[in-house]
Amino acid sequence: MPTQALRDGGLAPRPHPYADILPRVEKPARYTGGEVGQVVRDWSTVEATFCLAFPDVYDIGMSHLGFKILYKILNGDPRTLAERCYCPWVDFEAELRTLGLPLVSLESARPLRDFDVVGFSLQFELTFTNILTMLELGGIPLRGADRSETDPLVIAGGPTATHPEPLAAFIDAFVIGDGEEKATEVALLWTRLRREGKSRSERLRALADLGAVYVPSLYETAPDPDTGLEIVLPPADPGVPMPVERGLVDIKKYPFPDDGPVGGPEAIFERLSVEIARGCTEGCRFCQAGMIYRPVRERDPEEIVRTVLSMVQKSGQDEVSLTALSTADVSCIAPLVKTVASRLAEQKVTLGVSSLRAYGLEPELLDELKRVRATGLTFAPEAGSQRMRDVVNKNVTEEQLHETAERVFSRGWDRMKLYFMIGLPTEQEEDVRGIVETGIRTAQVGRRVGNKRAEVTVSVSTHVPKPHTPFQWCAMDSLEDIERKHALLRGVVRGHRAVTLRTHAANASVLEAIFARGDRRLGDVLERAYKNGARFDSWDERLRLDVWNEALDHFGIERSRYLGTLPVTAPLPWDHISVGLEDGFLAREYRKALQSRLSPPCGKAAGAFIHASNVVEAKADTKKLVCYDCGVACDMTNMRDERIDYLEKLGAHGPDDTFLPAESLVRRPLTGARYRFRFAKIGPMALLGHLDLGRALPRVFRRVDVPTIYTKGFHPKPDMTFSPALSLGVLSLDEHVDIRLGIELEGADLEALVARMNAASPLGLVFRGARRLEQADAALSKHVGGARYLLAFARSALPCAPAAAEVWLGEQLASALAKDTLPIRRNIEGVGKTVDVKSFITRAEVASPEALGFLGEAGLVGDLVALDVHVAIRPTGAAKAQELVHALLGGDEPTPHRALRVELYAEAGAQKVPLLELPALRELSDAQKAHTAAAKLLAREEAAAAPAAE
Repeated sequence: MPTQALRDGGLAPRPHPYADILPRVEKPARYTGGEVGQVVRDWSTVEATFCLAFPDVYDIGMSHLGFKILYKILNGDPRTLAERCYCPWVDFEAELRTLGLPLVSLESARPLRDFDVVGFSLQFELTFTNILTMLELGGIPLRGADRSETDPLVIAGGPTATHPEPLAAFIDAFVIGDGEEKATEVALLWTRLRREGKSRSERLRALADLGAVYVPSLYETAPDPDTGLEIVLPPADPGVPMPVERGLVDIKKYPFPDDGPVGGPEAIFERLSVEIARGCTEGCRFCQAGMIYRPVRERDPEEIVRTVLSMVQKSGQDEVSLTALSTADVSCIAPLVKTVASRLAEQKVTLGVSSLRAYGLEPELLDELKRVRATGLTFAPEAGSQRMRDVVNKNVTEEQLHETAERVFSRGWDRMKLYFMIGLPTEQEEDVRGIVETGIRTAQVGRRVGNKRAEVTVSVSTHVPKPHTPFQWCAMDSLEDIERKHALLRGVVRGHRAVTLRTHAANASVLEAIFARGDRRLGDVLERAYKNGARFDSWDERLRLDVWNEALDHFGIERSRYLGTLPVTAPLPWDHISVGLEDGFLAREYRKALQSRLSPPCGKAAGAFIHASNVVEAKADTKKLVCYDCGVACDMTNMRDERIDYLEKLGAHGPDDTFLPAESLVRRPLTGARYRFRFAKIGPMALLGHLDLGRALPRVFRRVDVPTIYTKGFHPKPDMTFSPALSLGVLSLDEHVDIRLGIELEGADLEALVARMNAASPLGLVFRGARRLEQADAALSKHVGGARYLLAFARSALPCAPAAAEVWLGEQLASALAKDTLPIRRNIEGVGKTVDVKSFITRAEVASPEALGFLGEAGLVGDLVALDVHVAIRPTGAAKAQELVHALLGGDEPTPHRALRVELYAEAGAQKVPLLELPALRELSDAQKAHTAAAKLLAREEAAAAPAAE
């Protein structure tokens, strides 16, 4: 084992401050960082340090596009750096509090209190308690009034920052609107003024002068006599802005990043997402994002294609999603999807298109999506009757939905998902029934076109009236009304097997509505609920309504003030925030909704549902583009010219010429070769499960531009076989994988590939060698016969004097091995099984000083002692490291330890053969084959002789 070379190569990552507690918590990989694409910079070289704080678990936050954009901008500026932090799950929070450890960033493991700026992303009202969790664990006073001159600036941005009052006591400043320019500007101003000796209050006042920054401490509030809600008053200082105008950027100046941290195995949306446009033309009256992100700004399609291909290569991931508020309404969506799909198909990369509408899916576009194994198709009719669709301004008819369903189901898709809402203004019982009836009719379309497996999922959520929308004045349905409507839906769907109904619990929606339309008085409620245990309120299993009701009652909060109808003429708690809409626009749309009147999509020709998909048709349509004066200044002439330019860039010149010729990032050969790679799995990679490792490894090959050969079938996968799986948390210096690659390499070229793979691997995944396999070489499973483990213990954790640890371990080991058996009870999915651990042990001793050197290679440091144990690995299984500790040292629970698999080997008598030594393995394999053949011959001879003996 070349130990010195490994040490010189820096194999072992530095110990993580959470190393001791990570094995005890759920999904420990959430907290380690080390992903491919993360940026770690020297703090001493920058003017401002910025922690991007997402108030939900890593699983969700790693998929957030805004984080990716700001991470790239801040780390791309030599004056600033950005690191990430996510809210710890409840088990990890408990560990941090018990041990008095701070919440730290992923990149440099710095506590949040060490940063100059901590910036929260506000995507959802039910993450507010998580913000308080992160502040407190990060060592930052919860309330802005309690922060010292040296505490970080706490800011927040995102869609929920446009109605910020419930968080006013806890957030120093809110960035309103687009954050690309403001993040750097705010951070640099804050640190410069601090260096100049300005007080915290002076610095906050200066931030307000930047524009698009709301500083709550500069404003007073008072109750409005008509509603009883606290509204923000004009500031005493006439220089303080009122209202605060949103920031608006030209997104073409900020290309979407093609790199950045690649979501680890815990990320729920484990795919690449690319923002292709910001804003929406459709004007749905319930949709806050469609109002606050106006005007529509589309990214250059050439840039999108380049970004997608570059992201795939840099990240190694095999699923891409094109995202926008309504992708079907992006002007060049058809030729764009066809172009991207043609570039991804040969790479086995899946393409997803989010936020589709129930029209505009041309047959050719569906064919392209089918080529790249597009993930499920989801549409949002939103309402169950045409009248209600007109009320919410959903410009779609049921005929268009059925036309789309026919195209989808006739092309082999078996499932469609339809999103609806209940609780919309003017809703009647027939509108509610129509939700399921629409799903039933859509499923019938599938059966009618011959797809007997056609199924429709009808997903129903509850409407929450949101600020800055035409429905901001509407009452929310009571819990009784919501349950009555759920019962009605269940009654209608009963007996229709092709339709699945899913309804969402309304309790969380009521709490969401209270905080969406809330005022500053809710800050006290929020803090009390947090201190009484409220956490992760957006997770159904975590929502503590009893805690929230107690907090609301304690402060005498009348829920009806926030949930009932609000006067259109009354000032509102968010009126001091301007999102660019002119006065009266939302009220006009509200009145049109009550009259069931549509407003046509803006930015499209009158009467048009979709954009022209080629230059010829786009130029032929000379009708004026619709504008209904929302207050956002749009250049309609430039908008029309830009769309034609985009179509030309994609090669969509005429109806029969709608996308560029297909090209592949990698041209895959039909044949390849098998290779065996040896690698170490240490540091954060020890917390990666076996299935996740199977997803991570092909990404490494994609990053180094090496094609893998896929299996056959409808769901092809890279053709690879691993050595026996490790338990979660066990480190290893000697793992192996056999994989088929679409290249042929030998010698120095293969060594160079190993070096490139290490440069493209996440922290803790270290490739240590490779061999090309021949046709005659047996699979790994035929070779592996045993493994060597080091079971390491801290001297201070053993029930003896630290100096006597080796003696104590030796005595325990001798006592255990003197027994005939060492039975352990193993539970697998609730089924118990007794395993004799001793039957697997082939050698065991207290680790020598030389053997302890392996612990350092794997990053295990400290005053450690260890057991050095060899175990047999058989086709029926082997003993796990934790079982070895339990059996050898006894006790009700295994003694606290860290386990390291030092090596895997094949056995030839007393000889142990490393799995990369192919000549010896071939000889062993030949000997095994000869032995097996002899055994079979002897068995046949005995069987033939048996009748004569009788």
